[in-house]
Order: sequence, then C-alpha cells, then structure tokens
Amino acid sequence: MSDFPRAHRVTIADVAREAGVSRTTVSHALSGQGKVNAATRAKVKEVAERLNYRPSARARSLRSGKSQTLALLSSMPAAVSAGPSQLGFFTELAMGCARTALLEGYVFVLAPPTEAADPVDLLDIDGAILLEPTVDDPLAEALRDRGIPYVTIDGPSSRAGDDALTSDEAGPARASTASTGAASKWSIDLHHRATAQLLLNHLLDQGAARPALLVSRSQRGAQIAAREVYAETAAARGFPPLIAEADETSGEDGAFAAAEELLAEHPDIDAVFAPIDTFATGAVRAAQKSGRTVGEDLLIATRYDGLRARTSNPPLTAIDLGLEAISSAAVEMLVTVLDGDHSSNATVVLDGSTESVARDGGDAESAALDSDAESGALDGGDAKPAATDESGSAASAGSSGPVLVVRESTAGHSPDRSKDGA
Repeated sequence: MSDFPRAHRVTIADVAREAGVSRTTVSHALSGQGKVNAATRAKVKEVAERLNYRPSARARSLRSGKSQTLALLSSMPAAVSAGPSQLGFFTELAMGCARTALLEGYVFVLAPPTEAADPVDLLDIDGAILLEPTVDDPLAEALRDRGIPYVTIDGPSSRAGDDALTSDEAGPARASTASTGAASKWSIDLHHRATAQLLLNHLLDQGAARPALLVSRSQRGAQIAAREVYAETAAARGFPPLIAEADETSGEDGAFAAAEELLAEHPDIDAVFAPIDTFATGAVRAAQKSGRTVGEDLLIATRYDGLRARTSNPPLTAIDLGLEAISSAAVEMLVTVLDGDHSSNATVVLDGSTESVARDGGDAESAALDSDAESGALDGGDAKPAATDESGSAASAGSSGPVLVVRESTAGHSPDRSKDGA
C-alpha cells in the first residue's frame, strides 16, 4: 500500500450519478456547449459545486488539444549558463515568466540548459520562450518542426535595425527576420546595442585608452552587437581594436586562457569588455595572474548584473537589464500569438531610456557619467538607445531600459582619472 493514499477525487461520473444525468450532459452543462435546458444546467452546476468537482486538467487538454503549458528554453552551453549564472539570468527570467503565465491561465515550466537530450521532445507545451538563440539554433528548429509557436528573448542586431518595428512598419517579410537568431516572427529586444554602448562609453569615460573585447565565437545577438558596437566605437574614438575569442562551451576556463594570451601579447590594454559574465570572471582571473589590479590598471565590465558580477572579486560593473519587464512582455506576446492574434508580428522594444547607478561599494562619483555618452552619442557615432515600442502589443508601459550599475571593477585610480589615457 502506498504511504500516500490518494483522497477520492470527484469525477464527472460522480456528478452525473448524483444529478441523475449522463456524463455528456454534465460536460455540456458545465462547459456551456451542446443543448441542455436551463433547469438541468442549473441542477448540474449545483451538484458540481456541492461535491466540489474540479474538471481534470488532463481530460481538458485531451479535449482541447492544448496543455495550457508554456516553457522557457535556452541553448546556451552549460559551461556558460550553469553555476552562479544559472541562479541569475535564466532563473530571474523564469520567475517573471512564471508569474505572468499564471495570471494568463498557463502553467510555466523550465528546461534548463543541458548537454543531454533535446528537451522539446520531452515537453507537452503550447508555446515557448526561447532565450538568446543562435542563428541556426537547434531548439528553434525543433519547435518549428513540431509547429510550436515561440517568442525569442533576443534583441535585434543592426541588420534588423535599432528601432522598434510595428507590424505595419515591418511588413511580413521584414518582421519574419526581425530576430537575430532562429527566424521567429516574434521577439523581445534585450537592448544588445544599447548595453554594449553603455559599457564601452563608461570604460572610455573612466580613462581607458585601449579597451579590448572578449567575446564568444557564437552568432548570438549579444555577441554580434558587441562586435559591431566595439568596431564602430574604435573607429569613432580612434583606438586600435583588439578582440579575443573563446568557445562558449569552454566557459570561464576558456575565457581565462583567451584573456591571459591577450594581456600577454598586449600589455598596454587598460580595459576589457566581456559581454558574457562567465567570460568576465575568466578575465578577472587572467588579470590577477598577470599581476594586474582589476579596477585600477585594468578595468573590466560585463553585460548582466547577476550573481557572478556581484560576487566577483572585485565586484563587476554591469547592466541591470530590466528582466522582469522583459519576461512579462515575452509571455504576454506569446499568449497573444496563441490566442490567434498575429498582427503584432514584429520585434517589441521596451523603454530604452538609460541611466547609471553606483552599487555595492562603487564610487558614487563614478556613476555620474556624461549624459550624452550614456545616451550612446560618441563623436559623431549614431548609436542610439532602443526606442519605446508604440505597437500596443506586448510592451509594458513604463518599463525601464538598461541601467548601468557601476562597481569596483571600473573604479580607476581615482574619481578624476584622466580621460586621455595619460
């Protein structure tokens, strides 16, 4: 005998027996379908309420062909997304998605990044949120093969334009290519270009004269945007571009090796922009091994203000991406698609306003960055923060854009650190 005996669950047969009608009549009376006279309908409802009858979700899904379940998926390698990162970016998005999904009448499940089997084959879901897919993402392919609608949380690169596209402006052809990865018609912008510009401007304003870029070899949106913005900024500000690469699958150790080689070959590097937080902590290790002092003679910044950034030694300057608004918008967009409204088939860009703040021991004066630099203007450069979406689809009104969180890793020698690199 089971140690956990089940209490009797009232079934549709129990209601039918008590009301003296067939199970089909009960089903029609409670669902509002079929022809049931008013008196019988009222009697069935009274009996169902008295017996505390609750329709079976499994039976409901069999009848409707819907599971009322959504999922969060990511193809990011475990070497990058596991450990402290897993408790940050992925989980923070998941909590926001789950909260909004529940309010919309859906259960939300997680399929954490794994090297094992394709999770799509194991899930009974109506739709999915796909986190930062690659251009030829296998999870996107699996979703398309099964006909499962999905929304990407993955900002457009310059190839899709930097401003929000409404469905009228984009048109079907443009909208279908709005995402940088895995051709979904529906995408939520992660402000890749705006965040890259914020971090690079901050490093330069803190006195860096020769910043380097440490990126993965993948074609994810954040990496593409970082390369583009870095190249544009180098040309506009006149510093020589230095780019180090590592495979995502190599994680922090791979980034450590790439950064170690970079610093050895170019000892005059005074700043490192590493969009992936795992790569940033690898760069910190390499800097410390080479005798550099992070936050003084070498500045390091990363994209996501998560657990890795906060617990690094020293803590890393990063970006508060506003993931609660982003996750909520993604689920709202997906539910709209599942409800059959495909009119909002372009990229949604939340409020792109930017600001900076000093936290966790960061120098308050270092947060007072030049407002023109923070907005993305740089010596004739044309980078702009993302525009507020006006399509009226999934964007949450008043949601904030990326916020620069300044910490010790970019403090510099002193608050009045020279801006000419001398």
